[in-house]
Amino acid sequence: MTQTLSQLEHNGAFIERHIGPSPEQQAVMLDAIGASSLEALIGSIVPADIQLPGPPAVGEAATEQQALAELKAIASQNLRYKSWIGMGYSAVITPPVILRNMLENPGWYTAYTPYQPEVSQGRLEALLNFQQVTIDLTGMDIASASLLDEATAAAEAMAMAKRISKLKTANKFFIADDIHPQTLDVVRTRAETFGFELIIDRADKALDHDDLFGVLLQHVGTTGEAHDYSKLITELKAHKVIVSVAADFMSLVMLEAPGKQGADIVFGSAQRFGVPMGYGGPHAAFFASRDEHKRSMPGRIIGVSRDAAGNTALRMAMQTREQHIRREKANSNICTSQVLLANIAGLYAVFHGPVGLKRIASRIHRFTNILAAGLQNGGLKLRHHHWFDTLTVEVADKAAVLSRAVSFGVNLRSDIHNAVGITLDETTCREDISALFAILLGDTHNQDIDKLDGEVAADSQSIPAGLQRQSEILTHQVFNRHHSETEMMRYMHSLEKKDLALNQAMIPLGSCTMKLNAAAEMIPITWPEFAELHPFCPAEQATGYLQMIGQLSQWLVQLTGYDALCMQPNSGAQGEYAGLLAIRRYHESRNEGDRHLCLIPSSAHGTNPASAQMAGMDVVVVACDKQGNIDLGDLREKAAQAGDKLSCIMVTYPSTHGVYEETIREVCQIVHQYGGQVYLDGANMNAQVGITTPGYIGADVSHLNLHKTFCIPHGGGGPGMGPIGVKAHLAPFVPGHSVVQIDGVLTQQGAVSAAPFGSASILPISWMYIRMMGAEGLKQASSVAILNANYIASRLQSAYPILYTGRDGRVAHECILDIRPLKEQTGISELDIAKRLIDYGFHAPTMSFPVAGTLMVEPTESEGKVELDRFIDAMLSIRMEIDRVADGEWPAEDNPLINAPHTQMEIVGEWAHPYSRELAVFPAGNHNKYWPTVKRLDDVFGDRNLFCSCVPMSEYQ
Repeated sequence: MTQTLSQLEHNGAFIERHIGPSPEQQAVMLDAIGASSLEALIGSIVPADIQLPGPPAVGEAATEQQALAELKAIASQNLRYKSWIGMGYSAVITPPVILRNMLENPGWYTAYTPYQPEVSQGRLEALLNFQQVTIDLTGMDIASASLLDEATAAAEAMAMAKRISKLKTANKFFIADDIHPQTLDVVRTRAETFGFELIIDRADKALDHDDLFGVLLQHVGTTGEAHDYSKLITELKAHKVIVSVAADFMSLVMLEAPGKQGADIVFGSAQRFGVPMGYGGPHAAFFASRDEHKRSMPGRIIGVSRDAAGNTALRMAMQTREQHIRREKANSNICTSQVLLANIAGLYAVFHGPVGLKRIASRIHRFTNILAAGLQNGGLKLRHHHWFDTLTVEVADKAAVLSRAVSFGVNLRSDIHNAVGITLDETTCREDISALFAILLGDTHNQDIDKLDGEVAADSQSIPAGLQRQSEILTHQVFNRHHSETEMMRYMHSLEKKDLALNQAMIPLGSCTMKLNAAAEMIPITWPEFAELHPFCPAEQATGYLQMIGQLSQWLVQLTGYDALCMQPNSGAQGEYAGLLAIRRYHESRNEGDRHLCLIPSSAHGTNPASAQMAGMDVVVVACDKQGNIDLGDLREKAAQAGDKLSCIMVTYPSTHGVYEETIREVCQIVHQYGGQVYLDGANMNAQVGITTPGYIGADVSHLNLHKTFCIPHGGGGPGMGPIGVKAHLAPFVPGHSVVQIDGVLTQQGAVSAAPFGSASILPISWMYIRMMGAEGLKQASSVAILNANYIASRLQSAYPILYTGRDGRVAHECILDIRPLKEQTGISELDIAKRLIDYGFHAPTMSFPVAGTLMVEPTESEGKVELDRFIDAMLSIRMEIDRVADGEWPAEDNPLINAPHTQMEIVGEWAHPYSRELAVFPAGNHNKYWPTVKRLDDVFGDRNLFCSCVPMSEYQ
């Protein structure tokens, strides 16, 4: 049959590339589960009273080419000025070998958090490198594998200082008045919810105050002054005050480490190690501490352990999912770190090595000295005597200087009284220095760069002797052998092939939504129009960004049923925190500040109670019934008991158990009846988009995991974005920003992240996804995600009981396989099944969450029937292997499940197992075989012998 032009155009649509099963495959799957159509399936699963009457108003789908062209036109409105604003953000040169082989490589960016270490050894090694860089540069004993950004790391340092302080009654935190203003903004917000009293003053005034539990100093102040704080830190520690220091990676190459000056905690941004500014992020924060405080550190730590064969292997130590386990007693609510960006920074250090880094840092510092000398020769006064890369220049007519800078296509820092700030970077060249002389001194400045270079090289006091680095850095061999592009390319590939990512197989993790991160969505993030902008550049230079963010916000408003959206939170957990802050501020505005009780179902995601605690709320647990639904009787009782102290409820929908609860509207009504607000966790939005919305259901605020539902890749454990949608009455209370003010876009409230729009440079990914899917495509994606989950549940239910179902025995977008009866009968656990799946070429489903002894599977809409069947066949084959153990054919202590995974080295050695080598390593055939490089990790050994820095390369052989 001849097709029409519109049909031919539709056939090029992105929707068919994103959604895995073809219409023909969908029909077969629907028949297998006994549903007449996709619409009938959704109608039978989703409660009728919450189904939307029509599609969301986000427009029709565009092709990849159309969407890219539209976004390129938007991006071109951004002005690519040179920004020497500083304040923790600098232009960088990302080595092309890293850009191409990591940032643009799905083998790196589609991987998930390394909760299954056997399939994550490559990125774990890269993260260990990052930790080693942090340890060397900060002079501390132990470092984490990254936090969200510098400002939130400062807030975490304050919270940690309180935890480890021996002055238990002390409640004051002192902050030096020359930290970055955005850092102060975020710390203020966090201190308010914790009830800490902040004191902001000159650093030397810290000793004038009693009752301090901690102090925050900045190694190189926001206006450029390099500080030798060793004497002050010694005196503070004599008073048992915990000292945190904010530092800069590049300056630490030349300046003495804060750890050598006595600091207890050192943190900062790793952005300058090869990560573009991107209008604010994502950027990995580094965080380091003294060894005695390691159990109190926030975030994740990579540790060296061993596998079942006794070989060196890496894993996440201590903090692994700790907020899920400790809930409101967790050290932090940071579920997302910035793994992809930490790995870029770590590999930047590997590629350049200590010699290369010293060359880059020395060049930046030399240019700063030349600029300083020339400006002083020209009669201008510098505010400080000691600096690394930043000068504060006093000027008579600041407005004229800033205007002249803009005429040169240059941004200078403008918020310093009677002065401008200039921060140089690795992209700075001679022509830039000449331009700065012309801007500040006039066209006839007569400053000779070569002559100035000779003068400052012979006699520079800008880094005093006591601040010059004496200790060596990056002596480990990994930082001293990969400096040619050939070696670097091969090293990165050797790491990549140790890992299992979406370019190899489906990752059926429940609650994580590992869907396609399409190449067309990823392309724009490296466009210089998006990558090069400073987050504090004038708004008129970011017109394209603001248009893109505005469009994306409006689409998300339509898709959530809310009235407004705040794009600032840069992780899902930060979104939870920001949403609860909005609720808290709303109650306070109505003189109901005593509302502090947060109801949380026992099934909730572990970050929920951790976020509530951070927001200054007390958690009250609401019971669930035997079907996993919220117990309405218990909810009514707890809400009535709370009365006028009720702040909110945090509920996930569909539930964490993977079911559309029929009573969700009643839950909202009960909480509203007592004056509380409804926080609906957006973790499971992939089962709502186009079908229902939180706003339509009756919620007041939700965060959206853009790295789940809206296609930003997980990046091996971050980046993420967690913007919040709110009803109109909460809109005035979402986070704002102290540095950037844009009327009608940002509120005057305190910030939760360093940059006004969080990790803005990855927002084009979600923009592209929505633009290419359109209203119908988005609904179809949610519907097929539900179909795929029910297809898996239907085919596996005879082998593994499905723990929770809704009407007609259906599930939502994920299903929970109950392994507990099998374990009781055979001794084979969910852990054994998870590790055996590696031999079949799969990442394991989510283990023991939300119910211990179970596996939670979420296939997403991107997996086609062939891959779903491959996974189902693997699970059924494993079930038959379990039967062979139960029947006594294989001993309980020696079988393919408890010995899994099996490595190449193992099968070439002696073989004494009661099953064949072929069954061990090729249970599903030898097509596209994934080879794990280590056997099962020894977690107990790793925790008892905590070692979190690089080990000799020989250990990996």
